[in-house]
Amino acid sequence: MRRCAWVPEQDPFYVAYHDEEWGVPSHDERHLFEMLVLEGAQAGLAWSTILRKREGYRRAFAGFDVDRVARFTPRDVDRLLVNPAIVRNRLKVESAVANARATITAAGLDDLLWSFVGGAPIVNRWRTLSEIPAESPASQAMSKDLKRLGFRFIGPTICYSLMQACGLVNDHVMDCFRYSEV
Repeated sequence: MRRCAWVPEQDPFYVAYHDEEWGVPSHDERHLFEMLVLEGAQAGLAWSTILRKREGYRRAFAGFDVDRVARFTPRDVDRLLVNPAIVRNRLKVESAVANARATITAAGLDDLLWSFVGGAPIVNRWRTLSEIPAESPASQAMSKDLKRLGFRFIGPTICYSLMQACGLVNDHVMDCFRYSEV
């Protein structure tokens, strides 16, 4: 079984994430919000850090229930900033709350995010990891529009990572066993 070369074979978090989740098209509102929060939290850090803290994020952010997170107060933010189970960065924590509120205002993420790819995954045909871009015209447009709607910590690179994670684009390299599965 050949995986994308970015997956460290000795890391069970990466292997499970790659083999079971990454790139699978998602229309589940809770999962889309979870990935929005996690991709923002990952900025500047190793993805393995976020994968190891994922359960902590689920507990800290009310199972990624958008309505509950949108009601978080400054006191809740302060509580999260001392929680070692998550990345304790004020901008990232505050953006998760702001993004929950923006999600409600936008009436959800599914239709909104998928509109940037015309409602169907973009299937790329990369042969090597070096061909995969950090952003795309679609992620640039997504970033611009989401910022206009009040989303925060959502640049084009974070948007592209979100698109990859949630299957809006298939960026498995062609010889990866997941390429044809997703």
